[in-house]
Amino acid sequence: MKQTRRTFLKGAGAASTVAVAIGAGLLKPSGVLAAEWNKSAFDAKTPADALKGIGAAGNPADSKDILIKAPDIAENGAVVPVEITSRIPGTQSISILAAANAQPLVADFDLANGAEGYVSTRIKMGKTSSVQAVVQAGGKFYSAAKEVKVTIGGCGG
Repeated sequence: MKQTRRTFLKGAGAASTVAVAIGAGLLKPSGVLAAEWNKSAFDAKTPADALKGIGAAGNPADSKDILIKAPDIAENGAVVPVEITSRIPGTQSISILAAANAQPLVADFDLANGAEGYVSTRIKMGKTSSVQAVVQAGGKFYSAAKEVKVTIGGCGG
Protein backbone atom coordinates (compact mmCIF):
# COMPACT_ATOMS: atom_id res chain seq x y z
CA MET A 1 0.00 0.00 0.00
CA LYS A 2 2.82 2.42 0.87
CA GLN A 3 4.58 1.72 -2.44
CA THR A 4 1.41 2.49 -4.44
CA ARG A 5 0.90 5.78 -2.62
CA ARG A 6 4.56 6.74 -3.16
CA THR A 7 4.30 5.92 -6.89
CA PHE A 8 1.11 7.97 -7.17
CA LEU A 9 2.69 10.99 -5.46
CA LYS A 10 5.77 10.83 -7.72
CA GLY A 11 3.55 10.70 -10.83
CA ALA A 12 1.39 13.58 -9.63
CA GLY A 13 4.50 15.65 -8.92
CA ALA A 14 5.91 14.98 -12.39
CA ALA A 15 2.59 15.81 -14.07
CA SER A 16 2.27 19.10 -12.19
CA THR A 17 5.86 20.04 -13.18
CA VAL A 18 5.06 19.43 -16.86
CA ALA A 19 1.81 21.41 -16.54
CA VAL A 20 3.69 24.38 -15.05
CA ALA A 21 6.30 24.22 -17.84
CA ILE A 22 3.56 24.22 -20.51
CA GLY A 23 1.76 27.08 -18.77
CA ALA A 24 4.96 29.13 -18.62
CA GLY A 25 5.59 28.56 -22.32
CA LEU A 26 8.78 26.59 -21.68
CA LEU A 27 7.38 23.44 -23.27
CA LYS A 28 5.32 23.51 -26.46
CA PRO A 29 3.39 20.30 -27.09
CA SER A 30 2.71 21.26 -30.72
CA GLY A 31 6.43 21.00 -31.48
CA VAL A 32 6.42 17.39 -30.36
CA LEU A 33 3.48 16.34 -32.52
CA ALA A 34 5.13 16.84 -35.96
CA ALA A 35 2.55 19.38 -37.08
CA GLU A 36 4.60 20.17 -40.17
CA TRP A 37 4.40 16.78 -41.91
CA ASN A 38 3.85 16.69 -45.67
CA LYS A 39 0.33 15.23 -45.85
CA SER A 40 -0.06 15.49 -49.64
CA ALA A 41 3.21 13.63 -50.31
CA PHE A 42 2.45 10.85 -47.81
CA ASP A 43 -1.13 10.46 -49.10
CA ALA A 44 0.01 10.20 -52.75
CA LYS A 45 -1.05 6.99 -54.50
CA THR A 46 1.73 6.90 -57.14
CA PRO A 47 5.49 7.40 -56.95
CA ALA A 48 5.21 10.31 -59.43
CA ASP A 49 2.68 12.09 -57.18
CA ALA A 50 4.83 11.42 -54.10
CA LEU A 51 7.87 12.92 -55.88
CA LYS A 52 5.76 15.92 -56.84
CA GLY A 53 4.67 16.26 -53.20
CA ILE A 54 8.26 16.47 -51.95
CA GLY A 55 9.19 18.96 -54.68
CA ALA A 56 11.02 16.52 -56.95
CA ALA A 57 8.57 16.57 -59.86
CA GLY A 58 9.95 14.95 -63.00
CA ASN A 59 12.80 12.48 -62.80
CA PRO A 60 15.53 13.14 -60.24
CA ALA A 61 19.02 12.57 -61.66
CA ASP A 62 20.50 9.12 -61.03
CA SER A 63 23.46 9.25 -58.66
CA LYS A 64 26.10 6.70 -57.71
CA ASP A 65 26.79 8.87 -54.63
CA ILE A 66 23.63 7.52 -52.95
CA LEU A 67 24.07 4.12 -51.33
CA ILE A 68 21.10 1.97 -50.35
CA LYS A 69 21.64 -0.85 -47.90
CA ALA A 70 18.58 -3.11 -47.83
CA PRO A 71 18.14 -6.88 -48.00
CA ASP A 72 17.82 -8.49 -51.44
CA ILE A 73 15.11 -10.69 -49.92
CA ALA A 74 12.96 -9.48 -47.02
CA GLU A 75 11.27 -12.36 -45.22
CA ASN A 76 8.94 -10.02 -43.35
CA GLY A 77 7.57 -7.07 -45.32
CA ALA A 78 6.36 -5.43 -42.11
CA VAL A 79 9.91 -4.59 -40.98
CA VAL A 80 12.40 -4.13 -43.82
CA PRO A 81 15.64 -2.53 -42.58
CA VAL A 82 16.89 0.24 -44.89
CA GLU A 83 19.97 2.46 -44.61
CA ILE A 84 20.60 5.38 -46.97
CA THR A 85 23.95 7.13 -47.22
CA SER A 86 24.36 10.25 -49.36
CA ARG A 87 27.86 11.29 -50.30
CA ILE A 88 26.47 14.34 -52.11
CA PRO A 89 27.80 17.54 -50.47
CA GLY A 90 25.14 19.70 -48.82
CA THR A 91 22.50 16.97 -48.48
CA GLN A 92 19.34 18.65 -47.17
CA SER A 93 16.81 15.80 -47.17
CA ILE A 94 16.46 12.09 -47.80
CA SER A 95 13.15 10.51 -48.80
CA ILE A 96 12.40 6.80 -49.18
CA LEU A 97 9.76 5.40 -51.54
CA ALA A 98 8.52 1.83 -52.02
CA ALA A 99 6.98 1.90 -55.50
CA ALA A 100 4.47 -0.95 -55.06
CA ASN A 101 3.03 0.31 -51.76
CA ALA A 102 -0.47 1.80 -51.80
CA GLN A 103 1.17 4.99 -50.51
CA PRO A 104 4.73 4.95 -51.93
CA LEU A 105 6.36 7.62 -49.72
CA VAL A 106 7.38 5.74 -46.57
CA ALA A 107 9.86 8.18 -45.00
CA ASP A 108 11.02 11.78 -45.40
CA PHE A 109 13.95 13.10 -43.37
CA ASP A 110 15.09 16.75 -43.24
CA LEU A 111 18.76 17.20 -42.41
CA ALA A 112 19.90 20.54 -41.04
CA ASN A 113 23.08 22.40 -40.18
CA GLY A 114 25.42 20.20 -42.20
CA ALA A 115 24.20 16.92 -40.73
CA GLU A 116 25.71 13.75 -42.18
CA GLY A 117 23.72 12.39 -45.12
CA TYR A 118 22.78 9.13 -43.43
CA VAL A 119 19.50 7.63 -42.22
CA SER A 120 18.59 4.18 -40.94
CA THR A 121 15.02 2.99 -40.47
CA ARG A 122 12.65 0.10 -40.98
CA ILE A 123 9.97 0.39 -43.61
CA LYS A 124 6.82 -1.56 -44.40
CA MET A 125 6.51 -3.13 -47.85
CA GLY A 126 3.34 -4.79 -49.09
CA LYS A 127 5.07 -6.75 -51.85
CA THR A 128 8.22 -7.01 -53.95
CA SER A 129 9.16 -3.55 -55.12
CA SER A 130 11.82 -1.05 -55.94
CA VAL A 131 13.03 0.95 -52.94
CA GLN A 132 14.02 4.43 -54.11
CA ALA A 133 16.07 6.97 -52.18
CA VAL A 134 15.61 10.60 -53.23
CA VAL A 135 18.16 13.10 -51.98
CA GLN A 136 17.83 16.88 -52.13
CA ALA A 137 21.12 18.75 -52.21
CA GLY A 138 21.90 22.23 -53.48
CA GLY A 139 18.33 22.76 -54.70
CA LYS A 140 18.50 19.68 -56.97
CA PHE A 141 17.15 16.16 -56.55
CA TYR A 142 19.12 12.93 -57.02
CA SER A 143 17.98 9.33 -56.88
CA ALA A 144 19.07 5.71 -56.53
CA ALA A 145 17.00 2.52 -56.37
CA LYS A 146 17.27 -1.11 -55.30
CA GLU A 147 14.88 -4.00 -55.85
CA VAL A 148 13.76 -5.77 -52.65
CA LYS A 149 11.91 -9.06 -52.92
CA VAL A 150 9.32 -9.57 -50.18
CA THR A 151 8.52 -13.20 -49.39
CA ILE A 152 5.40 -14.45 -47.67
CA GLY A 153 6.27 -16.01 -44.32
CA GLY A 154 9.87 -16.46 -45.43
CA CYS A 155 8.90 -19.25 -47.86
CA GLY A 156 9.84 -17.48 -51.07
CA GLY A 157 6.24 -16.85 -52.16
